[in-house]
Amino acid sequence: MLKQRIITALALLALLLPALFASHPWPFMVLTVVLIAAGAWEWGRLNGVRPVQAWLGAVVCVLFCAMSTLAGWLESTPPLLWLLAGSSWVLLGSWMIQRGVSGWALWPRSVRWWAGLFLLALAWLALAQAHQRGVNFLLSVLVLVWAADVFAYFFGRALGGRVFAVKLAPAISPGKSWEGVFGGVLGVFAVCWLWTIFDQTQAPSAPSFYTLLWARGIGVAVPALLFMSAMSVVGDLVESLVKRSAGMKDSSGLLPGHGGVLDRVDALLPTLPMAMMLVAWI
Repeated sequence: MLKQRIITALALLALLLPALFASHPWPFMVLTVVLIAAGAWEWGRLNGVRPVQAWLGAVVCVLFCAMSTLAGWLESTPPLLWLLAGSSWVLLGSWMIQRGVSGWALWPRSVRWWAGLFLLALAWLALAQAHQRGVNFLLSVLVLVWAADVFAYFFGRALGGRVFAVKLAPAISPGKSWEGVFGGVLGVFAVCWLWTIFDQTQAPSAPSFYTLLWARGIGVAVPALLFMSAMSVVGDLVESLVKRSAGMKDSSGLLPGHGGVLDRVDALLPTLPMAMMLVAWI
């Protein structure tokens, strides 16, 4: 299993890194469209649609990506769209977590399917637009999520259950603890501090997400970072909830040793649009 995980991770890096730093944005856009289409196919399977409809979901996402590109949204997305995306994640995520696994199945299957496709397509648009802003900006958002995940894992392993007797969401993800959440927040602020220093000393061509937040003052930056940390947890819990509702351990087996695409990008699905919403409105 470990060997599979390493081989898959190296293969993904071999594809993603050249596309990320290519002189033209098209390689990155095409590669990420393929990944988001795979995620749309997985979403259909998790929600019990027919195989043909699951493939149709992948096609719908690709068409949305193409239409948004032709509409010029990669360079300038309507701010109201990001506000809609952020509001959808806050409302839907809080509702799903509060209602639990059984509550998700109460929604009509078609509504669940279309809602997921909409949010997946917006996540790709946010990813592509963040890339247009500059690699430094995009990486700062990606690393925020990865830092929250890594710090949460180690804090949860070391301190889980020792400070708070109550688990975070035991019916959805029994392994997650409040200690892990606070560890993730600490990791986000540590990365923010280091990245801001990097921006000040190296003066990259594009400012990072953190520099843009701190330019608005501590009263904006601190709540925004807390919000982003919380939404990364929400994304993880939402995908875990949907998998439990479907009775599946992984979203698919597309990435040997890692599960499926949604298993790897779940925390990014809300945080990428949230980052673009904060930049657009704050």
